Order: sequence, then C-alpha cells, then structure tokens
Amino acid sequence: MHDESTPLTTLLVRWSEGDVDAFPALMDLAYDDLRAIAHRRLRAAGARETLSTTALVHEAYLRLDAHSGGSWESRARFYAFAARAMRHILVDHARRRNADKRGGDVVCLTFEEAQGVSAVATAGADNGAVDVIATDAALEQLAARHPRMARIVELRFFGGLTVPETAKTLSTSVRTVEREWTRARAYLMEALSDHGNH
Repeated sequence: MHDESTPLTTLLVRWSEGDVDAFPALMDLAYDDLRAIAHRRLRAAGARETLSTTALVHEAYLRLDAHSGGSWESRARFYAFAARAMRHILVDHARRRNADKRGGDVVCLTFEEAQGVSAVATAGADNGAVDVIATDAALEQLAARHPRMARIVELRFFGGLTVPETAKTLSTSVRTVEREWTRARAYLMEALSDHGNH
C-alpha cells in the first residue's frame, strides 16, 4: 500500500475538504490496493463464483463515494473504512444468497494466513471454512466487549492491513495489536466452535 508521503494523502485531504474532483483521482491511485484487498477476501470466500473482485471493489467505491466530505486523516483510515465496507458487502451478499437458496449453501470465509501471521484456525467446520454471517455476528459480540480487538480483526482480516499499519490506524503499539490479535482469534475460535455445535 502507499505510504503517507505519496499523493494519496494529498488527495484524501482535498477530498475531505470537499474537492469533488479529488475522489476519482484518489480511486485511480488506490484501485490496485483495493483490488488486492477484495481479492484476498474473495479468495477466502465461498462466494467468489457469484461476487467478483471487480464487483466488490465497485460496491466499496459506491460506499466510499457516499462518504465524500468525511474526515480522512490518513491513508490507513481510508483503507480501514474500505475494509469495513467490504465486510458489510460480503455479509449482505451472504444474506441475500442464503435467502435465495432458502437456507441453502452458506457463504463462507476461511481464516487463512494473513500478512505472515498465523490466522484464526477453523472452528466448527469440517470443510475449512466458517459461515461469514456467523463470523460477523461473533465480531459484533466481540465489539460489544472489546471494541479495539474487533477493529483489529476487521482491519487485519477484512482490510489486509499489516500489524504496523493496524497499530498506526488505531493509534496504539505494535505489541498491543499482536497481543489483542491473538486474543481476538482465540475468542472467535471459541464463538464459532459454539456456533458450529448448535
């Protein structure tokens, strides 16, 4: 991803200040990064045949555009918002697909290796995947008890941010992110295991 010294930050500031011309230029500059994030999420998803990388980026684009004029203090915060948007898009897609199938094939995500850190081991699923809706619900429960831990999962898993990028986005230390990332994965493993046993 781009660092803070690149034109991306300048475009974010211009967009935050209401410069409508900055958004298309910003998206052109960020497009490859957003595609990489989307590809990682869809590679781990059972939905990849019905939701393409391009479609996911396009939907994220629309959600970002709807927040024009918002406060974008850094490129990390921009990508954090994109990560959250993609999380909600995937969950919405899963719900629509499940409704269409009348409770049939669930859209799944695997907690795979993320940025060189051993990610959440699969819990409660024989096929190496967990229900994305159950994952979202578990994250909401985690957020109610430990908001920062939930944000760390969202940034790392859905956004593909590294530990240092996550620490910078949350204004905390790398050590804190590493510790809470480990705790969050353990919490999700337990929550998803309980879900799989019901």
